Amino acid sequence: MPQKKSRASHGGRVILVGAGPGDPELITVKGLKALKEADVVVYDRLVSRELLEHVKDGAELVYAGKEPGKHTLTQEEINQILVDKAMQGLTVVRLKGGDPLVYGRGEEECLYVRSFDIPCEIIPGIPSFVGGSAEYLVPLGSRGYSRVFSVVTGTTMGDKPVDHEKMKKLLEASDTVVILMGARWLRDILSIAAEVRGRDEAVVLIRNATHPDSHIIAGSIGDLIDRGVQQEPPLLIYIGGGARWLIEKVGVQR
Repeated sequence: MPQKKSRASHGGRVILVGAGPGDPELITVKGLKALKEADVVVYDRLVSRELLEHVKDGAELVYAGKEPGKHTLTQEEINQILVDKAMQGLTVVRLKGGDPLVYGRGEEECLYVRSFDIPCEIIPGIPSFVGGSAEYLVPLGSRGYSRVFSVVTGTTMGDKPVDHEKMKKLLEASDTVVILMGARWLRDILSIAAEVRGRDEAVVLIRNATHPDSHIIAGSIGDLIDRGVQQEPPLLIYIGGGARWLIEKVGVQR
């Protein structure tokens, strides 16, 4: 571990940038500006490669992609790269899919960087579930359908499924529930939802939101269970009011 130094001794900095849900044009103006100024870019698996075309000549690119059960770099190694590069006086951009603080460990990385007296800024990005909502017209809040919505991860630490009792409480308390990172446990999630909401409740699945190969499946919980629908990650699962609005108003059945 490097020795802690004051900012004046190295002059480097770290900027965590949310790249958005996939479409490279959905990054913020501020995020793109930071990317163009970076000396080092540490980027994730779900970041559009088109964004890397904006990096200046000579900038170093470091791939830190994570797949279920397979990590190119551990979180500790990523943290260390950010600190080591910044201590060389470089501007380091940590480019993350979606938003850094929506299950992106941005808070952990920034806190670690700041513990070495290195400035760390976070530039927010459009979360995947907001991108998917806009792409396919699945409202999160909608009059008469969804006054309250919740967002939850479908996989907890150690790649374990979300706690069943907590999921039930969310389904009971919210009109619309959005589950991220739930592809592996899709059948379990639908079974819990059927128990709480009934088999006729609406559900929407969106895979690879805002990417060129994005696609949607919409129907009732019971129908998807009976069909044995399975999806690969990255997957968004919308259950309840927002999904019901889409099916009733637009009639999407794919």
